[in-house]
Amino acid sequence: MISRLHMYTLIRLPAILALVLSFNACEPAKPPVEKSPTLYGYEIVHTWPHDRDAFTQGLVFNGGNLLESTGEVGHSSLRRVGPETGAVVQKVDVPPPYFAEGITLLKGKIYQLTWQHQLGFVYDALTFEKTGEFKYTGEGWGLANDGQSLILSDGTNRVRFLDPDNFQVTRTIAVLDGHTAVEELNELEYVQGEIYANIWHSDRIARIDPKTGKVAGWINLAGLLAPGEVQDEEAVLNGIAYDEGSGRLFVTGKLWPKLFEIRLTQK
Repeated sequence: MISRLHMYTLIRLPAILALVLSFNACEPAKPPVEKSPTLYGYEIVHTWPHDRDAFTQGLVFNGGNLLESTGEVGHSSLRRVGPETGAVVQKVDVPPPYFAEGITLLKGKIYQLTWQHQLGFVYDALTFEKTGEFKYTGEGWGLANDGQSLILSDGTNRVRFLDPDNFQVTRTIAVLDGHTAVEELNELEYVQGEIYANIWHSDRIARIDPKTGKVAGWINLAGLLAPGEVQDEEAVLNGIAYDEGSGRLFVTGKLWPKLFEIRLTQK
């Protein structure tokens, strides 16, 4: 015999289950735990001379040499530099009133930004012959590429991806460390699926996820130069170059007398 209590329970069980499920569904979902950026230090592998008059705005490794963009009105240029000697082996000047900024090399072309003129230049990578120009809105600071798109920083925490054929913006990411905007993104380099970005007036490089804009890591490069090696307050860390063939990573700064090959260490 089934008791009246058991019979009542069997009849009401579906309604009870529905009530429990409904209650659970109303509970607010727990936000995902934010993973803190990984912190990196460095080891110096090699130290080489660098032109202390070069106001470095962009740096690219190419064919055993460095391509370098230097800034300041009347001193802006595109250069090919021997990394071991610091000697300029090829150069084209960028005339006033332009203040040259970041560069990148993509499919045999060098793309170079200017700071406030919303105008970029295109060069043949071998001859440095200027072959074209392109326009963009806002300021130009850093430039890199992922093999498909040009990646542009403008001094804010926004990074734009441009189609190199028509220079239209295809997407934009906001760079965040947790929920904090990372402003003044400067020189850029694309390294093994991440965007490395100098932060103006900072000794740190941000490692940025190009899909989400989240900062995945911070590289602390404090102490690369000894105290007193530079005096100008604008002689700040700026310039990242990556050798895809060997995995070597190079860094320097504006008006720095040295170029460094470094190896990252995890803290």
